[in-house]
Amino acid sequence: MHKRSAEAYQRALQLIPGGVNSPVRAFKGVGGTPVFFESGQGPFLFDLDGNKYIDYVASWGPKLQGYSFAPVVQAVTTQAQRATSFGAPCLIELELANLLVSSVPSLEKIRMVNSGTEATMSVIRLARGITNRDRIVKFTGCFHGHADSLLVQAGSGVLTLGLPDSPGVPRALAQQTLSLPYNDIEAVQDVFTQFGSEIAAVIVEPIAGNMGCIPPVEGFLEELRTQTTQHGSLLIFDEVMTGFRVALGGAQEMFEVSPDLTTLGKVVGGGLPVGAFGGSAELMDQLAPIGPIYQSGTLSGNPLAMAGGFALLNSLDTDFYDKLDELTGYFTNGIRDVAKKHNIDLCINSVCGMFSFYFTSQSKVSNYHHVEQCDSARYAKFFHEMLRQGIYFAPSAYECAFVSGSHTTLEIDKTLAAFDDVLKRL
Repeated sequence: MHKRSAEAYQRALQLIPGGVNSPVRAFKGVGGTPVFFESGQGPFLFDLDGNKYIDYVASWGPKLQGYSFAPVVQAVTTQAQRATSFGAPCLIELELANLLVSSVPSLEKIRMVNSGTEATMSVIRLARGITNRDRIVKFTGCFHGHADSLLVQAGSGVLTLGLPDSPGVPRALAQQTLSLPYNDIEAVQDVFTQFGSEIAAVIVEPIAGNMGCIPPVEGFLEELRTQTTQHGSLLIFDEVMTGFRVALGGAQEMFEVSPDLTTLGKVVGGGLPVGAFGGSAELMDQLAPIGPIYQSGTLSGNPLAMAGGFALLNSLDTDFYDKLDELTGYFTNGIRDVAKKHNIDLCINSVCGMFSFYFTSQSKVSNYHHVEQCDSARYAKFFHEMLRQGIYFAPSAYECAFVSGSHTTLEIDKTLAAFDDVLKRL
């Protein structure tokens, strides 16, 4: 069934560490051999062996309109015929910047970079430079890329592989990062009582997406805003995953909490490598070349990514998100019904196009401690059984699943039928 993928993986092991260019792809969280994909169309993926899958990974989120979305393909093709890169200003980066600033409530100025990691790394430097403080507060299980300051008790691939804080991160730097339980308002209050005058910034996924999908509890984001304001710290929303994924203005629009700085990625490049960070003009003007805080990127604002992102974002409106939310609810309610039918303990979290299901008897999953208690071994069995039925979920119990605008109830119903068959045998 996966002969050519297995052969490709053996070749990859000789050339690439672990055979993959990002650890979570290695299937270590579920066992077995990674699937090598060849093409995608709408909600479907096709592998090297010609197998067809209904996809819920969506290239880890950015395929908001599915694969080979015609406006994005046309925009990227047209731009590629002009030039694939300049390393100099071009009009399309200005047009995308204007679209981002006009859509996301807290943005007045934005700087483009090439990845989410680059965006979070840069925004942390900016926050430290502005406040002249060193300490950063993050939340256990949240993943903000692989920059040194942010790998402390991280999620995503770090959580999937069961790795401790990464070797190579200087102890002195790691000690400047304070990691708190996600959704723990009292812990936030306590850390500011103890270290408030030393904290440069709090960085948070406003909807956690790297230990599965975990929405904020009522009052959590508001308390972050209150504490950072009172203590002269900056509040950073990492919306690399949630930006344009859950609403036109991201999670900050949905929850009506305005951060000082925001990081973006994934969707804003239409699926091409991209990152961005922004905030008020006052804060962003502290960056070089007009301010003292240095940040650069030779190929930032790449015209292919800018063109793809501009085309994708122009396809979105409030009706799109209403339909996406409705379809997500249809899917997750169906999963609950199937699990109940087979007496399988399952907890489901979802927010407009993002969802996760956890094999657990807990009534809620709202932080990393809850995630740790879930049955990842059962998820691994579930993953492979669904894969055999042509359904592709993330090869990790700790990653989000995504519904796109290209999914219909037809694909959802086929997936629910596969759920029914697999859970019956689990």
